[in-house]
Amino acid sequence: MKFKAICTDIDGTLLNSERDLSPRLKKVIEAFSPEIPLILASSRMPDAMRHLLRDLNREKQPLICYNGGFVIDSDGKVVDSVEIPLHLVQRILELSQSTSIHISLYQGESWFEPKEDYWSAREIKNTKVTPTWKDTTLVLKEWENSQSGAHKVMCMGNSQEISWLFGELHFLYGDLLHLYRSKDTYIEIAPKKISKATALQMILNKYYDFGMGDVIAFGDNYNDIDLLQSVGWGVAVGNARPEVKAVAKEVTLHHKEDGVAAVLEKLIG
Repeated sequence: MKFKAICTDIDGTLLNSERDLSPRLKKVIEAFSPEIPLILASSRMPDAMRHLLRDLNREKQPLICYNGGFVIDSDGKVVDSVEIPLHLVQRILELSQSTSIHISLYQGESWFEPKEDYWSAREIKNTKVTPTWKDTTLVLKEWENSQSGAHKVMCMGNSQEISWLFGELHFLYGDLLHLYRSKDTYIEIAPKKISKATALQMILNKYYDFGMGDVIAFGDNYNDIDLLQSVGWGVAVGNARPEVKAVAKEVTLHHKEDGVAAVLEKLIG
């Protein structure tokens, strides 16, 4: 397949077992013309993605953050922003109060944590980003004053409590919120109407002279299904969910075996 852009998920897809970019991947990306955009699409916040682009020598690239809720062009300009309304953020927090679940709040370039604990320390290590330490009540008050909300709410805790919260939120707000269990101990929450596919389509329409059919995309989880279905060539890594593999045109190696690099190497021949 000849393609004009690469779009890829990050965690469980692009990164290796050390949650980093392998030398093999860096080498193959370097072999592609800089005219071919490399668009990262993730549930991560912007700064948790930018350092990866720097490591790939591809700094000026569009970013699809928060699963499509916050889209940035190659110059850092915000193209689209869709937030979870404040009243829904408050309801998520209220429901979690009877549990030990940890709640992280994200808005634009900011990640808010009330204190350091196991879960926040884990995210700092995984994303190489330091949060803004601020009491949740103060964050909500600031959002109320600015009439804004969250791009992502992340819930982390033991699997039983996470399963309960997922069920409650799905029953009460399943028509308004996208609830994504990236792990059995995580729920990543975003507005229902956004997706990686719609964000990519927006970027292509605004900045490029080609369409979704000219894109190769890689993914592993439920939030990648629309993306892989919408592009010209959708590739699932070997560790992908069965539902993701079912919609992909190709299944490559496990992300720990450089599945993305293996496909790209074949394409540059």
